[in-house]
Amino acid sequence: MSSVSAAVDGGSVLDDRTTKARIRDAAIECFAAKGAEGTTARKVAAAAGVSPGLVMHHYGSMDGLRLTCDEHVASTIRRHKEEALAAGPNLDVLAALQSVGSGPLMGYLASRLGDDSPAVAKLVDDLVSDAESYLEQGVETGMVRPSPNPRGRAAVLLLWALGALVLHRHVRRILGVDLIAPDIAEDPAIGRYAGPAYEVMGQGVFTTSFAARLQEVFPAVSDGADGDDLPASPEPATDNSNPASKEST
Repeated sequence: MSSVSAAVDGGSVLDDRTTKARIRDAAIECFAAKGAEGTTARKVAAAAGVSPGLVMHHYGSMDGLRLTCDEHVASTIRRHKEEALAAGPNLDVLAALQSVGSGPLMGYLASRLGDDSPAVAKLVDDLVSDAESYLEQGVETGMVRPSPNPRGRAAVLLLWALGALVLHRHVRRILGVDLIAPDIAEDPAIGRYAGPAYEVMGQGVFTTSFAARLQEVFPAVSDGADGDDLPASPEPATDNSNPASKEST
């Protein structure tokens, strides 16, 4: 998460991040550990070693701070995924897992995804678009099969992965692996989740003949990247048949 450099004196490590970056990183750690309800400007300030007023000076509000954290987490994940897929079939899988899993990124996402807000909707939309981009990069490097509906595939895979993060406590209970642990790549239990996941993605579940039947029933539909051809969300139903009864309740 942070950008640090080793000092010359005594082998100690100096933090070369700006104050604004330190606040952002501290906020991500707080959101990952305490969730949105438990994270305040005062707690972020304490973690960053600054005053609460300085948090507001740099970000204006907690909403502004969360938005910056969202953008930073999304861009960090995108960078790691692009670097991994650029390596092609010779990718060092464990090293790639470690680079993404290091720090509180996954914990941050797990805490944020339960918030049904426009900001989180934008975060998920950005992650889907990023997934579509780096999956296409994987097609070009020979790691990923082409798809007639690349955006649909990216959305499904991304939503499945995010769903596992939201349900990380159940993943830990059933499979014994903590998906939001900072050192997840170093945990031998990661194979209990990653093994079946890569089996599903690499080999599939259905037989070739049954998969072909399913594709006949549900042919690939290439949807627009902007979602204009998707059905609109239904408006909440209102009952105006008896206004008098509404006034009396």
